[in-house]
Amino acid sequence: MKINEFVKSIRKENNLTQEEVALYCGVSAKFVNELERGKETLQLNKVQQVLNLFNYELQPTKKKDE
Repeated sequence: MKINEFVKSIRKENNLTQEEVALYCGVSAKFVNELERGKETLQLNKVQQVLNLFNYELQPTKKKDE
């Protein structure tokens, strides 16, 4: 699952709006929207702030060989 799909999924599981997530995490609602849409130029520290709300952290993984 991609990070954008994951964030959207856990946000919905917790019955939160993008605006609520933004408020709790100290980021803008626009950022949360862009994160969930999969915008590629996001700041990782802000992504981690959102994941912290749900007790998750970014973990680097090696790409699978294609």
